[in-house]
Amino acid sequence: MSRIAERFACLQTVGEGALVVFITAGDPSLKMTEQLIPTLAEAGADIIEVGIPFSDPLADGPTIQASTFRALQQGVTPVHVLETVARVRAQTDVPIVLMTYFNPVWQIGIERFAEQAASAGVDGVIMTDMPPDEAGEWHPVARRHGLDTIFLIAPTSTPERMRRVAQMSSGFVYCVSRTGVTGARDDLPEEVPYTLQAMRTLTDLPLCVGFGISRPEHVRAVCRVADGAVVGSAVVSLIAQEAERGEHALLESVGRFVQELKQATRRT
Repeated sequence: MSRIAERFACLQTVGEGALVVFITAGDPSLKMTEQLIPTLAEAGADIIEVGIPFSDPLADGPTIQASTFRALQQGVTPVHVLETVARVRAQTDVPIVLMTYFNPVWQIGIERFAEQAASAGVDGVIMTDMPPDEAGEWHPVARRHGLDTIFLIAPTSTPERMRRVAQMSSGFVYCVSRTGVTGARDDLPEEVPYTLQAMRTLTDLPLCVGFGISRPEHVRAVCRVADGAVVGSAVVSLIAQEAERGEHALLESVGRFVQELKQATRRT
């Protein structure tokens, strides 16, 4: 059983939803990323998505785009990210998922990327621009190296696309709450429960909802109908706000915010 599967199994026994937290590797620095991951885990993050900076993001809103740009300005590469994850893995057993696009993986080489990711202690990979129909080359390689492949569905996904995602996903399914790009929002779309209901007829995998989840009340609402909530832009924005105050203040503020988010996943 993978670390991701083990984490969801444990959460189910205690009646909690999963808190999945996204950060951009290298923002504000790789040194801070190395400290942030254990801090997030200690504060209650159940799974941590680590974004690999990419010059041409498609799914990222302004907040994550800005964080990616800051990391790229420092020369952060996918290899640097994998090296950072390898160092962090010695400190924590929290499940770590890389979030990236296909181009960086292709540039490194599919087999080489999967091998290096697994060796670093990565548990899963999300490639936001790779639908299951185009994952034929990646999918068997990932499975061979013990990496979960997490696909996305959206409110606009067709029944056929949802079936394909159900067939090929492992770890969990990322359910995008709305059309458009990432970014904090004030409310949750009404169609989210219907999307989840349709997906549950096709798979027993955990379903996590992301895009626009930015506050504890959002997390609470999501965890009533889903297996977990993904919070990205709100955390990335807080990191950017606190960066000038120094390492201690940044870690303290982010840790406190994640504790509040995690509290909201508790259903009892």
